[in-house]
Amino acid sequence: MSGMAIPSAPRRVLPIEAVCIGVSTGGPNALAAIFPDLPQDIGVPLFLVQHMPPVFTKSLAERLDAHSPLKVYEGVEGQLAEPGSAYIAPGGRHMVVERRLGRVQLHLQDEPPENSCRPAVDVLFRSVAEVYRGGVLAVILTGMGQDGLNGCKTLRERGAVIMAQDEASSVVWGMPSFIVRDGIADHVLPLSQVASEIVRLVKQSRAGTFATLARS
Repeated sequence: MSGMAIPSAPRRVLPIEAVCIGVSTGGPNALAAIFPDLPQDIGVPLFLVQHMPPVFTKSLAERLDAHSPLKVYEGVEGQLAEPGSAYIAPGGRHMVVERRLGRVQLHLQDEPPENSCRPAVDVLFRSVAEVYRGGVLAVILTGMGQDGLNGCKTLRERGAVIMAQDEASSVVWGMPSFIVRDGIADHVLPLSQVASEIVRLVKQSRAGTFATLARS
């Protein structure tokens, strides 16, 4: 399903103000392939859930930070979201975003697991939908299960753009497959094209160079 075409009528696209990523099995290698190609001037913050236990997410953030133009952090309570920075949910805790006094900041939760996961992609994505409405690019990468499906549905209803990794390049085509089979993926791409497409979509949407999206 590399570069899979999904016939659809074009629809209006809002300027993308945030990128959110959900990933599980095979995630560290997938993220290591993507992050070096994401420029610091991308102009938006990135929020990420990687299914991992405590401690491991801090090490992941440090590894990605060392090899990425972006600043990459393990999220902490109250941290302000800044453009050109990425925030990884800490293992064992849900991460959400909230808008307070005009600024977006992180909030960590110890609510029960969802989809047997904490952190859960759905929890993060729902909060992103509340804060940014449809001005979001959501990316679902390799992983087992269906965490992220309901969150992507909520985002898609608000007008967000949804991207899924294709089957051939996924270690486990579980999470992305649910997005594709539900018909809400605007783009289904091999891992090698994900970073460049994130950059293209963000920059074009924010430059106002297109107002509609035809799925590809």
